[in-house]
Amino acid sequence: MGDRMPLVMEITDVVTETPRIRTLFFSDSIPFSPGQFVMVWVPGVDEIPMALSSPRSISVLPVGDATRTLCAMREGDRIGIRGPFGNGFRVQGQTLAVAGGIGTAPLLPLALGGKVTTFLLGAATAPELAFRAPLSCATTLHVATDDGSEGHHGMVTALLDELVLEVYDHICVCGPEPMMHRVLQVLAEKGLEGRGQFSLHRYMKCGIGVCGSCSIDPSGQRVCREGPVFTGDQLLDSELGRYVRDGSGVRRRFD
Repeated sequence: MGDRMPLVMEITDVVTETPRIRTLFFSDSIPFSPGQFVMVWVPGVDEIPMALSSPRSISVLPVGDATRTLCAMREGDRIGIRGPFGNGFRVQGQTLAVAGGIGTAPLLPLALGGKVTTFLLGAATAPELAFRAPLSCATTLHVATDDGSEGHHGMVTALLDELVLEVYDHICVCGPEPMMHRVLQVLAEKGLEGRGQFSLHRYMKCGIGVCGSCSIDPSGQRVCREGPVFTGDQLLDSELGRYVRDGSGVRRRFD
């Protein structure tokens, strides 16, 4: 697929994963590595970066104009796809995955490919635990919910205390950035930050490393080219968990 011109894809199926998350299946498969992303063109609205949840699907949580439009699409509607871009998760041996909310999507193909030993899945409530059924068949699954309606009552990061992290060769993480920052802190306290692989989401304009809008402090690395997956030692002194930038470059701090 081309870097610059989107390939038009027809939506062939829409699956409701949770009360808010929808998976859109499209007409053509895209060869990719789990963790890579595509630029999704929503006609008349915007073009945004999204992780692939399978070779022919994206999974969407409505948080802005483009994602709300995507969640409202039906069979026969069309979108444009550029990519895939960036790097993916690189694992072998024992692998732990930690996901929160829609952050489960880029980790799903890794788990379904038999490359995840243990999977920690978090959400606000039990109905929001995305992809729980397929994950439970593919890996050892532990869940946490903020309201205690399923599994551990509290943040998914608390489940790390129940594991011997040293046995894992890789710890792959995606989800809300404060959650990812907490995982990095836990790994750093044990000297394991180099085993962490964190999938970042940043505002992107081009997706091919030209505009620099997705560069992160202080290294200047571009999420679209050097990422979106970074190792923990690359992120220890970065903006992870501290702030992101909007389309004009203005910082927005995490509470």
